[in-house]
Amino acid sequence: MLAVVLLAATSAFAQDWGGLQRFAAANAELAAPADGQPRVVLMGDSITEIWPDRHPEFFATTGYVGRGISGQVSAQMLVRFRQDVIDLHPAVVVINAGTNDVAENQGPYDEASTFGNIVSMTELAQANGIAVVLTSVLPAAAFRWRPAITDAADKIASLNARIKAYAAAKGIPYVDYYKALVVEDPSRALNPAYSKDGVHPLREGYVVMEPLVVQAIDEALKNACASDDCDCCK
Repeated sequence: MLAVVLLAATSAFAQDWGGLQRFAAANAELAAPADGQPRVVLMGDSITEIWPDRHPEFFATTGYVGRGISGQVSAQMLVRFRQDVIDLHPAVVVINAGTNDVAENQGPYDEASTFGNIVSMTELAQANGIAVVLTSVLPAAAFRWRPAITDAADKIASLNARIKAYAAAKGIPYVDYYKALVVEDPSRALNPAYSKDGVHPLREGYVVMEPLVVQAIDEALKNACASDDCDCCK
């Protein structure tokens, strides 16, 4: 019986590798944003997915829309980007990707490919009039589900440097979650005051992250509203 269940789950995953069904119903039922509250979508993995559960008041207050799927790598996010971001017509998208790439959830990690997926999501958003906020990958010294990976901290630091440089070159607001959450020692781990498993923030970690992302979103909205063809602030 267990083998049948596992086979069915594997088959379902293979048929929906990008997770297009995960938010299909929620997207169709999504209400219009409140007056004076431009829509903001958070695109990501489990770090984004569990955020509303660990600090629901933040989402109730801001009206932000979470579109995180646990375990996803950046390529899977790119596959569903049109459905889960563009078709929702947000004013701003916040992109947090890379943790599961480094963890090799879908095969060997290649920094250039991960970075390219982040750039592609950025360009798709901008081509559709959506302002972008880019974020660092959160610190992680190791992954419990991938104990063979011993150089996660180096890979995360390198990818973050690349994302930060790209954001600066393109004038895109950048949120440095890494700096706010990392332990300043050789491990470069996620501060245990903010996490139990070294990867996913507790409520206390999200409370640290929230003002940082709000500031970046406000900056993105301000920049968008200053453009001639933006109607998100009208």
